[in-house]
Amino acid sequence: MAGTAPDGGSARQQELLEAAYAWVLERGWAGMSLRPLAEAIGSSPRVLLFLFGSKDGLVRALLARSRADQLAVLDAVGDSGDLATVGARVWAWLAAPEHRALLRLWLEAYTRSVGDAGDGPWAGFAARTVADWDALLARHQPPAHRDTAAGVAERALLLAVLRGALLDLLATGETARLDAAVGAHLAAL
Repeated sequence: MAGTAPDGGSARQQELLEAAYAWVLERGWAGMSLRPLAEAIGSSPRVLLFLFGSKDGLVRALLARSRADQLAVLDAVGDSGDLATVGARVWAWLAAPEHRALLRLWLEAYTRSVGDAGDGPWAGFAARTVADWDALLARHQPPAHRDTAAGVAERALLLAVLRGALLDLLATGETARLDAAVGAHLAAL
C-alpha cells in the first residue's frame, strides 16, 4: 500500500515520529507538551493526536523508537567474548560522548518507568530494559554457569556497576575515574 511505512504506520506518522524523537533527544521528556513539539516538527497537536491516538500513544511510540536504538546497541556488542569482554564493549559504548543524548533520554524514561506502576505509557520500560541487558550478558557466560545463583548475581552486579557508572558519568562527565572503576570490576570477573 502506498504511503505505508514498513511497520504498518503511515509514512507521515513515521516521519513525524522520527522528527519528534530527534526533538525529545535534544530536550528530554520533562515538560514535553504537544503544542511546542508539534510546532517544532512542522505539525499540529491535532495531527499528532490523530496519528498516535493520544499523548500517551505518542509517548509509547517514542519509547519504542528509543528502545529500537537500545536494541541496536545490544546487536552491535556482538556475541563473541566472555562477560568481562562484553562488559568492556558495553562500557565503551556507554561512555562515548556521542551517545549522551540517547542515554539521558533512556535514563529519564527508565526513571519515569520505575514510578509508573499502572498501565501508563512508561509502565514496563525499565523492566524490559533490564531483561534486554541481562539477556545480552547471559549469552556471554558459560552455559553451565548462566542459570546458577552465582551466574545470575554476576550479571546483576555487572549491570548495576554499568548503570551506576553511567549515572555518575552523566552527572559529572568524569570519564577517567569511571573507566577505572568499571575496569576494576571487569578485572574481578
